[in-house]
Amino acid sequence: MQIAGHIDSISLRYSLLSDSLDERMRRAWAAAEAKAYGWGGILAVHRATGMARATIERGLAELSEARPAEAVRRIRKAGGGRKRLIEKDAKLASKLRDMVEPATRGDPTSPLRWTCKSTSQLSRALKAQRHPASPRTVGRLLKAGGYSLQGNRKTKEGGDNPDRNAQFEHINAEVKRFQSQGLPVISVDTKKKELVGNFKNGGREWQPEGKPEEVNVYDFIDETLGKAIPYGIYDITQNEGWVSVGIDHDTAQFATEAIARWWEKMGRKKYPNARSLMITADGGGSNASRSHLWKIALQALADRLQMTLHVCHFPPGTSKWNKIEHRMFCHITQNWRGKPLVSHEVIINLIANTTTTKGLKIQAELDTGKYPIGIKVSKKQLATLNLKRHEFHGDWNYEIKPTLEIID
Repeated sequence: MQIAGHIDSISLRYSLLSDSLDERMRRAWAAAEAKAYGWGGILAVHRATGMARATIERGLAELSEARPAEAVRRIRKAGGGRKRLIEKDAKLASKLRDMVEPATRGDPTSPLRWTCKSTSQLSRALKAQRHPASPRTVGRLLKAGGYSLQGNRKTKEGGDNPDRNAQFEHINAEVKRFQSQGLPVISVDTKKKELVGNFKNGGREWQPEGKPEEVNVYDFIDETLGKAIPYGIYDITQNEGWVSVGIDHDTAQFATEAIARWWEKMGRKKYPNARSLMITADGGGSNASRSHLWKIALQALADRLQMTLHVCHFPPGTSKWNKIEHRMFCHITQNWRGKPLVSHEVIINLIANTTTTKGLKIQAELDTGKYPIGIKVSKKQLATLNLKRHEFHGDWNYEIKPTLEIID
């Protein structure tokens, strides 16, 4: 705070005196201010006045040297000296702006279509167009034009379907309708596949200083331990979850088997009289909205549980809004951060011991079943589906009833 006050004071004095000072006197004044300031004075005066540090250093040299009076009196006229590049080349700034504007990134004729936009690359591209400018000059012009070095930001969610917002409203209305009737509503998804073994796991945890847990240098899959495929079911109303940890493939049959295990181990106790189940899911993966195999697997599940399954898919590119992502999976990731997932048993225990202050409870179980990939669905199989599509976006919203309902 005190440093900022000193710089403001220098800036104020400069604004009051600058118009009455010639070039030499301005340089001498800046040098005197820098010397009075002490350590860091050159940088402080530079920030307060905008004068080049080389100019201030030159002034300091002049103050410390005994110079002939004639040399001191030689003062350059106002406007003298080498012209700035931007003054000599009026089109330079606009050419540079055209190169870095986002709209030109996809232009095949842009000289930087296939290169990194570093100041060196920009400088070479400008020289190729007969507008020579050094990388330092390019950097100064970009900064003056309001540009800065920035990384990518994850904000785009894919294609913006015109019915996206309406689908969210539809899902919300359906969830409320089911909850008001005391019926189960679950959110399902597959968590990121994990290598099983003594591999590095993201995050940090407390360890004795200088004694981090040692893991393998390379993340080559262990053929004996394989991988873990966590498929999760999150009960939105109860704030409870189930995770089936598979070891084979993430298929539609694996997904519906996980839902069946949740119902048999957890769901049935909470909703003993329910004959309908609402499932909210992403639009892709093993539970993709356009997957015929997913619907065949759902039909088998409906027959097995003797329940009508109401399915609502999130629009493309909106998976982060799926409840399971930010109400269950994120807490699992947080719980096992920095811990090598050395075995399936460790994974199961870490998942099952994940809790939150809001009362989240999770059960987990290893699924050693085989779920082959590449299964083709015939038209005959599709014809057996007891499927009814909703009037609004039947590709995203539909229900599947048991083929043959068993009367208790």
